[in-house]
Amino acid sequence: MERQLILDLPCRSAQGRDDFFVAPANALALATLDRPDTWPQRKMLLIGPEGAGKSHLAQIWADEHGAAVIAGRALTIAAAPALVAARAVVVEDAETIGGHPEAEAALFHLHNLAQAEGADLLISARTPPRDWGLALPDLKSRMQATASVRIEPPDEALLAAVLVKLFADRQLMVAPALIPWLVLRMDRSLATARRVVAALDARALAKGTAITRQLAAEVLDSLG
Repeated sequence: MERQLILDLPCRSAQGRDDFFVAPANALALATLDRPDTWPQRKMLLIGPEGAGKSHLAQIWADEHGAAVIAGRALTIAAAPALVAARAVVVEDAETIGGHPEAEAALFHLHNLAQAEGADLLISARTPPRDWGLALPDLKSRMQATASVRIEPPDEALLAAVLVKLFADRQLMVAPALIPWLVLRMDRSLATARRVVAALDARALAKGTAITRQLAAEVLDSLG
């Protein structure tokens, strides 16, 4: 029997507001981002673990406010004026700039320019600023003084909804009963949910079979 050829094609993830499942773990974050007029000094830190939905939530905010979006390590001082000209800016993965002098200086400059121009500034990170390893004292003090809102670890309802969405993004049909079965047996992490669905997709393609409970058990065992 010939081995099936597998093409690693990217799946398109739905990132609109209608695709964002509101649960106790993220309701406060969503409500906070919906009211930038209440942010102290028009800036906010969005904190949450890997795969918690920070990028999805930040993209919703960016789309609805016409914000410029940039990754923390991609920041440069020269890019700051164009970003602030959008009147709203999203800096993602800000924890990655720690220990990189040019990126730290760029975020410090962007922060000050946004304040001077009255632009809204949303910064996302996996951890609080105290854990970023910042070397620039002025940036460290400004980030630690910035108001923050956290996305908490997902509950069972949120994890189930995310699994449904991840399967749908890949156009995969699974038995409804498989979702709660997975939720009870996997780590309660949205990052884990992404890995599980990706692994199930790949293994089902390799075997030329449907996604079953037996296949899911094999994947969970392989992921440890």
